[in-house]
Amino acid sequence: MTAPHLENEFVKLTLLDLSNYKHLSEIAKTKDLIYYSPSDISTDEKLKDYVQIAVDGYYHKTTIPFIIYDKTKQAYAGSTRFGLINWHNKVLHIGWTWIGKEFQGSGLNKHIKFLMLQYAFENLGFDKVEFRIDERNIRSRKAVEKLGATLEGILRKDTLMLDGFKRSTCCYGILKEEWLDIKRTVFNGF
Repeated sequence: MTAPHLENEFVKLTLLDLSNYKHLSEIAKTKDLIYYSPSDISTDEKLKDYVQIAVDGYYHKTTIPFIIYDKTKQAYAGSTRFGLINWHNKVLHIGWTWIGKEFQGSGLNKHIKFLMLQYAFENLGFDKVEFRIDERNIRSRKAVEKLGATLEGILRKDTLMLDGFKRSTCCYGILKEEWLDIKRTVFNGF
């Protein structure tokens, strides 16, 4: 599997690996940056472990992790990935997304998601893209809803968080047959 290089005039997504993850070290140390995630990236060692898991998944063809570069600000902004890739059923997840506070609210995430959705549907030929979000994470839920994703259900108390809390996870999806309309309406002008 060749690592995709996704890019437009605003953002560049390249393979996240052990050679470049240190560009994200300072961002990863931001307090509560991934509060709603069961992962921990708060130290260099924990960030390296997080990236190693993503890299292992890449070699097993179950994930494609990206480092995010904001071309407007000319700075590394964070990370995202395709995960739980099911090549047989043509379904994958977009998630594990975190960007530094100074990049949030800038429109960067919408550009990231556009490139990823376009690649999943138009290049990989997948039938469905899913997003899994902590029920309490209203900001991320609203962002995914603005992308045109449909809430398909809530998995109750399905994920153990670092603090021992058992979260419920909202499951959103976009189908291939919905993509062209979403591309035309949500991403008009991209």
